[in-house]
Amino acid sequence: MKFTLQEFEKKIRNKEITIAVVGLGYVGLPLAVEFARKGIDVLGIEIDKGRIEKIKKEESYITDISTQELKEVIRSGKFHAESDFIALKKAQVIIICVPTPLKKKYTPDISFIKSAVKEISKHMAKGALVILESTTFPGTTNEVILPLLETKGRIHGEDFYLSFSPERIDPGNAAFPVNKIPKVVGGINADATERSRLVYSIIIDKVIPVSSSRVAETVKLLENTFRIVNIGLIDEIAMMAHKMKVDIWEIVEAAKTKPFGFMPFYPGPGVGGHCIPKDPLYLFWKAKKFGFHSRFIKLASDIITHMPGYVVDRVKELLAERKTDLVKSRVLVMGVTYKKDIMDLRQSPPLDIIKILQDKKVNVSYYDPIIPYLKFSGINLKSVSLNAETLKKFDCVVIATDHSSVDYELLRKHSKLIFDTRNVYKNVKDSKVTKL
Repeated sequence: MKFTLQEFEKKIRNKEITIAVVGLGYVGLPLAVEFARKGIDVLGIEIDKGRIEKIKKEESYITDISTQELKEVIRSGKFHAESDFIALKKAQVIIICVPTPLKKKYTPDISFIKSAVKEISKHMAKGALVILESTTFPGTTNEVILPLLETKGRIHGEDFYLSFSPERIDPGNAAFPVNKIPKVVGGINADATERSRLVYSIIIDKVIPVSSSRVAETVKLLENTFRIVNIGLIDEIAMMAHKMKVDIWEIVEAAKTKPFGFMPFYPGPGVGGHCIPKDPLYLFWKAKKFGFHSRFIKLASDIITHMPGYVVDRVKELLAERKTDLVKSRVLVMGVTYKKDIMDLRQSPPLDIIKILQDKKVNVSYYDPIIPYLKFSGINLKSVSLNAETLKKFDCVVIATDHSSVDYELLRKHSKLIFDTRNVYKNVKDSKVTKL
């Protein structure tokens, strides 16, 4: 049943709507749980049977949602999940949060979006509001999603409404959970934009409408392009500083005392996660369709992609200074997740470091307090135990991810050589420790 804008607003105010979240990953599950906490009936659609089984057992598989939080919304009766899209007939709002990976040669893969939308098109109720949150290239909502939903003679603004709202989830960031992050919304028309604003206002205080879905799509890409360009820049400066024999970490700390015109970014072994490594490349790819070559994006991406190899090169140099051949050495990689204190291996640079070392026939092991084994991206290893006896066996330890629970004093005391890519030993002077 279709509702006027005024009726739709009343339904939201009275919590008489059902919101469906398609894709219950790092973006979708926190969103679903937050709406359910506010007393909204939430339906989760997830094709991953493992995730559905976890939800049935009331067990969380996402860092930002505890098992207790998931239990509470399930037992309240406000959240349930299933794999059959037919249940969408009950929903007045459908939010799409599916993956958007990259193919080779910087080409976006929106097959998951298209597949989800085709299923939604078969089962959505008349008057439903469909919101795409999956990061994608500008124009996807209007040029790809809209035609798929307009099948069977449907008309936007009569039979359904469509908009885009970029996800801004930062896994593991307790200071900014989903309900504390302002939301941008842009619809196919003003009505769709306003409906989307009303929906997100249930859980978020600040919702920012923009003039179109294309603008909203580009907002997300600008945010992450800003980050990749600045991270690429600081990585390049870090490599330059090493050649000049100056400390990049000290340089950044001093530079950030300037109260205007500077924002600190820090170097590292690369960039991982679901956003920064790939999102700017959607913009790079789309710009080429308009005959525009974005040099900044490509250069920053190339620099960041090079960093795991650079880390291995530095390790080789450090070992050579100690008359040790990299190929004959034993190397321990500390931390394998892309970010500290979260169980997320997507695009993780430490995995690239391990693979490079393995390709060079180096005897490489890893330790990670939250990843007991690795069977991922062609790597099949178990985490070693972290103790004095183990550490003494390795010629070099590479701190690739700086988990908070690691005993870094134990590590420093018993290791022969440490290459610190995360500035863990910020205030420590020890000849065994070399920083990126």
